[in-house]
Amino acid sequence: MAMIAPSRRLRRTPFSEGVEAAGVKGYTVYNHMLLPTMFASVVEDYRHLKTAVQVWDVACERQVEVRGPDSARLVQMLTPRDLRGMLPGQCYYMPVVDETGGMLNDPVLVKLAEDRWWVSLADSDLLHWIKGIAYGYRLDVLVDEPDVSPLAVQGPQADELMARVFGDSVRAVRFFRFGWFRFQGRDMLVARSGYSKQGGFEIYVEGGDIGMPLWNALFEAGRDLDVRAGCPNLIERIEGGLLSYGNDMDRSNTPHECGLGKFCNTATAIGCVGRDALLRVAQEGPVRQVRAIEIEADSLPPCDRHWRLLDGDRIVGRVSSAAVSPDFGCGVAIGMVRMTHWEAGTALRVETPDGMRLPARVRENFWV
Repeated sequence: MAMIAPSRRLRRTPFSEGVEAAGVKGYTVYNHMLLPTMFASVVEDYRHLKTAVQVWDVACERQVEVRGPDSARLVQMLTPRDLRGMLPGQCYYMPVVDETGGMLNDPVLVKLAEDRWWVSLADSDLLHWIKGIAYGYRLDVLVDEPDVSPLAVQGPQADELMARVFGDSVRAVRFFRFGWFRFQGRDMLVARSGYSKQGGFEIYVEGGDIGMPLWNALFEAGRDLDVRAGCPNLIERIEGGLLSYGNDMDRSNTPHECGLGKFCNTATAIGCVGRDALLRVAQEGPVRQVRAIEIEADSLPPCDRHWRLLDGDRIVGRVSSAAVSPDFGCGVAIGMVRMTHWEAGTALRVETPDGMRLPARVRENFWV
C-alpha cells in the first residue's frame, strides 16, 4: 500500500500525537493537513460512533478570521445566504460561491462579534479568495488564518463526556450555537455542531500547546463511556446526506444543484458576488440535483471517481460517494441526477469502474 510522504507542506495537527497513539490506520489530506480516515475499520468505527462517543481530530477545518469595520460586508459578499439577522454566538452553514454562482466551499460561519468572524472551511484554499475580494474592493478588514484547531466530540454520549470536562452548563448549548467554557485557565469556544448525525460538539482550540492536554482530559474523563478516537465516517455521512466538498460538489455546481437552495436568500443577500448568476438559476431552476441513491449490493469498491448513473445506456447522472450500510442492508450513495430522472422511485443502474451495472433507485430522502 502506498504511503503519504511527510513534509512541511503536509501539516501535522496539535492532536497528531494522540491520533497516532490511538492506532490510526489511514489518513487523507485536507486543507494541507492530515485527516484520519479509519481506526479499527470503517464498519467498526461506524458502529461505535452510533452507540458511544468519539473524539475527532478535525484540525484540518482551518479557520479564516475576518475582522474589522468592513467585516460584515465582506462575509456577505461570499454567500447568497442573508446574514443580516445573524447574532454573535450563532453558527451558520453557508454556501460560498464565485461570480458564476459556482460552489467554492460550504463552511460553517461563526460570528464572534459584530466585527469579528471565523469561516470554518471545508477542503479548499478559500483564504486566497477572501483575501482577493478584500483587497480588490479595498475593504477595511484583516483576513488571516488564526491558530485555531477544531476538535470534535461526536456520538450519543457526547453530552455526558463534555459535561465531565467543561461542566454541566455545556449541555445547554443549542444546535449551531456556541458558548465559552474554561479549560485549564483558558476560554474555549464550544459549538453544538459536527460532521455527523449522531450529535455532539466542536471545540475550537486556540493555541496548539493546549491540544494534547485537552485530548488527554477527554479520554481520561470518558473511560467508562468507551470513548475512542474517531473520524468522519463514510457510511454514516452518506446515510445522513452530509455532502463532502470536492467529492459531491465543486465549482461546477450551484447551491441549488447541491440541494442547498434553502440557504440561498438571493433576493435579499445584497452584495453577494454571485447574486446575479444565482437569481437566474433561482428563476429557471436547476436541471440536475443531488439525490440519495439506493444500490442493490452487498459490497462496493471505493468510490474514488464518479460512477455513471444509467437509464439503459443513457447517462442521466453520476454517483460521487457510495458505501454499503450495515444498518440498512444495501448500498447507500449520493448522486447528482438529471431532472428527467430525479423523482423518488426512479429505477436506474450504477456502473462501477469494473464495468458492473448494479440495480439502483432514487430515494425520496436520505436514510437518517
